[in-house]
Amino acid sequence: MSKLIIASGTGFLGQVLIHHFKNKFEEIIILTRGKSQTIDGIKYVNWNAKTFTGWEKELENASVLINLAGKSVDCRYTKKNKKEILWSRIDSTKILNKAVLNCKNPPKHWLNSSTSTIYRFSLDKQMDEVDGEIGNDFSINVALSWEKAFFKTETPKTIKTALRTSIVLGKNGGAFIPLKTLAKIGFGGKQGGGNQFISWIHEEDFANAVDFIIQKEMTGVINIVSPEPIRNVDFMQKLRKAVGFPFGIPINKFFLEIGSFFIRTETELVLKSRNVIPKRLLKNGFEFKFGEIDEAFRDLI
Repeated sequence: MSKLIIASGTGFLGQVLIHHFKNKFEEIIILTRGKSQTIDGIKYVNWNAKTFTGWEKELENASVLINLAGKSVDCRYTKKNKKEILWSRIDSTKILNKAVLNCKNPPKHWLNSSTSTIYRFSLDKQMDEVDGEIGNDFSINVALSWEKAFFKTETPKTIKTALRTSIVLGKNGGAFIPLKTLAKIGFGGKQGGGNQFISWIHEEDFANAVDFIIQKEMTGVINIVSPEPIRNVDFMQKLRKAVGFPFGIPINKFFLEIGSFFIRTETELVLKSRNVIPKRLLKNGFEFKFGEIDEAFRDLI
């Protein structure tokens, strides 16, 4: 493959993908809000994710386009932040649709971020791409609008895939770092009721899954999650064991609400039960390197 474009690829997931694909593409270009420059053979090109400023020319003759753009949901859901969460996803997806259509030789495959949060809160049913039930709240409606903006524009020369990604566990970023810190200082007990499911994936499996989807030319919506969702109480117990801390003080919903206010985030990120499985990946023969949480923790800690 010749050229990989990663839109908004300077964050945690972007770095995971760069590390994975650096020797698989002749050229990697990162669209960034930072300055245009070349570092270690990777070309960084400035974009504002809203308008054409010259970056769109880079899409010509690309093999793959991966869009990771969107304001982090790790913030308070104020009116302003909710607006930015939604429109940062919609605007970037819309302008990329226009850019792809304007190309003489557009990217062959476009993979756009989405989220496994699109499914309803579930303590019982496992959600897959076929029978999964979509809910109705702010985060879910953002996901629905995001995927609609992605798919409603037809791109005849470019196939499309929406990546419904779960919590990605990694050594150098993402949600795993603060969770590990909590466990190490004695606050690694269950969060809230503890019976809510966590859908997760190891960073290496995340990158391998994206690679697999490209190789197999899989389109439509795909759940990027491990095969085994785990309840919060069990996740935290196994994490405590992995970091070698003998106990964990549980944090109930009341104290989570107080804590989330002070660290400027939302309790939904830990209290929603995401009970999601990767039916399409498994059906197509993808093999997880870290299919169980104990294996993932052993590698990450």
